[in-house]
Amino acid sequence: MALTDQSTRIRSGEELDASLIDPYLKAHIPGLSGEPVISQFPGGASNLTYLLEYPEQEFVLRRPPFGHKAKSAHDMGREFRILNQLKDGFPYCPKAYVHCTDESVIGAEFYVMERVNGIILRSELPPELGLDSAKTEALCKSFIDKFVELHRVDYKACGLADLGKPEGYVARQIKGWSERYEKALTPDAPQWEAVKAWLNDKMPADHPTSSIVHNDYRFDNVILDPNNPMEIIGVLDWELTTLGDPLMDLGNTLAYWIEAGDPAPVQLMRRQPSHAPGMLTRREFVDYYAERSGIQIDNFDFYYTYGLFRLAGIVQQIYYRFFHGQTQDKRFAQFIHMNKLLEQMSLQVISKSSL
Repeated sequence: MALTDQSTRIRSGEELDASLIDPYLKAHIPGLSGEPVISQFPGGASNLTYLLEYPEQEFVLRRPPFGHKAKSAHDMGREFRILNQLKDGFPYCPKAYVHCTDESVIGAEFYVMERVNGIILRSELPPELGLDSAKTEALCKSFIDKFVELHRVDYKACGLADLGKPEGYVARQIKGWSERYEKALTPDAPQWEAVKAWLNDKMPADHPTSSIVHNDYRFDNVILDPNNPMEIIGVLDWELTTLGDPLMDLGNTLAYWIEAGDPAPVQLMRRQPSHAPGMLTRREFVDYYAERSGIQIDNFDFYYTYGLFRLAGIVQQIYYRFFHGQTQDKRFAQFIHMNKLLEQMSLQVISKSSL
């Protein structure tokens, strides 16, 4: 089906050597035969993702990006472990097969997981899906339901109690992202001083119930069943997952949620069809999440502003690599404009906030 996520040819400078990968995989995954055809998934601005097509089986390989990397980011072993252990409590995780720490194989550590074949929504809702506004609303609510389901997972039963430190999570995130942003500053980047001061001043206590925090839950990280696009069959991109406050995770997701009424410059940042007729607004998203989770949310502005600041931190870390010539990916040149727009959006939220 043409709507399933397609790989393309590998970007220059990001090639993999099949003659090195193939024998390694055959030594660790029983029953492999033939030679792999390797291509690259074009999306993503962090870890690099490749498709390995053997005659009878397909795999996805994930490796860190080239160039300067934040010390704690891109931990392949951690992501591999999360996929394997969380699957017991959250069956939408792809099966992970092998984690390689021998950097001589491809020049970095990597892991290989199953390919979950399905539809991944990007910036527009494909008309071929035939979703009217009622079905789009149902899909949106299903997306939020999975989010709530993730936040309800008994992570201790999955053996993931040591994945993070929930106590002090809110304060640690504000402090940590402020420090990471400062380290990634470039001369053309905004300072975010007013927003950082507001976040420190309005910081709530941690939510009493900690949860798995995905940290990147968006429509372009979920996989829809190609035979029933209303059903989510997979959730991807677990590299930032930890334990913490579920409402901070909600703020992360809302930062990406561009709604139909947002101004044109903001629409240019949209990476998912959150503006389509039937999709909930951010306020409706929060209300539905609160209803389904049983969590009362009185300070939505704080979590949304935090999400915007954190997103700016991620964007700036990537732009820093581009600015200093550590990556040649031309997509990252415009990230400085996204950072400035995120600051404007945050300042608008603060100016209208009743907190």
